[in-house]
Amino acid sequence: MKEALAVALMLLAALIPSASSSSPATGPAFLWSRHYEQHSTDGIKELVNYQTISPKDLAKSILSKGGWSDFLCLGKKSRQPVDVALVFLGREVQSLDISANSHADPALVDLLKVSFTRSNFSMAFPYVTAIEEETVETSLVSGFTETCGQDLETSSIALLGSCSLKGDNYHKLSDLESLNDYLASRKEKRPEGKADLVMFCHEAPGLSPESDVLPSESEIFSELLLSMEQSGQKFASLYVSRPYSNPSLRELERFLAEGSAGNALTNSTCDGVCEIKSSLLEGVLVGLVLLVILISGLSCMMGIQTPTRFEAPQES
Repeated sequence: MKEALAVALMLLAALIPSASSSSPATGPAFLWSRHYEQHSTDGIKELVNYQTISPKDLAKSILSKGGWSDFLCLGKKSRQPVDVALVFLGREVQSLDISANSHADPALVDLLKVSFTRSNFSMAFPYVTAIEEETVETSLVSGFTETCGQDLETSSIALLGSCSLKGDNYHKLSDLESLNDYLASRKEKRPEGKADLVMFCHEAPGLSPESDVLPSESEIFSELLLSMEQSGQKFASLYVSRPYSNPSLRELERFLAEGSAGNALTNSTCDGVCEIKSSLLEGVLVGLVLLVILISGLSCMMGIQTPTRFEAPQES
């Protein structure tokens, strides 16, 4: 009977998905611009790289195939000058969200779609891996530096949001107003045909006390793009979703976000993923209870002992 119980529990455990079997965490990256055109060797304006790459390799590919080396590296001449290279680092969109159409902010997805369709040149990198040793912004700047060498002017890099880089050669800005003032002051100091690199890092809600009061990625990114358009600066945009090094952090962020929303609203709703998980958990629990009852009943029936023979009644 113990063997039957062990086999039943093994079958039940096989039906429960394991968290350790999840795929490696990756996030997408999107590059576009309305102010310059970059053609591939085949004359294609829209490129998609389906390879799984690191943030450093992403930076090198953007410089070589995306044309950013023309206006970021001092040793090259740009035929289509760009004033600002805008890099936005978020977390809202992950690679699985592209195919599953879940979790991602619809407003952010629509913003990316509209920006892509209106651009003269675009590139997409669906799978960018996470690096535990360094942040994404550090890897990107490292990739830019290795490709451009000494021709990358680090003094022209401005940081907003939660971005942090080692060294004192970078300009740390506080808000959009300070960004506009910085870009206005850089017009006279900027080398001819070269661009300033502006990086904005948006932290996920619920992972830090400061991030709970920040607007969403779609709101901040749309404000950045609108501010760049109104300033008259020619710019190229790069959106990179920083992948979670630990996939469970995505679920933690989602849980904290839903928890904070539940505290503000008394009636909390359960989305499609939540309903599927709850139904699966209910089915597993009910099946486990029924299995225990069945095994207990069979054990009781097998434990009943009856006499093998009956004595004849004695005559009085």
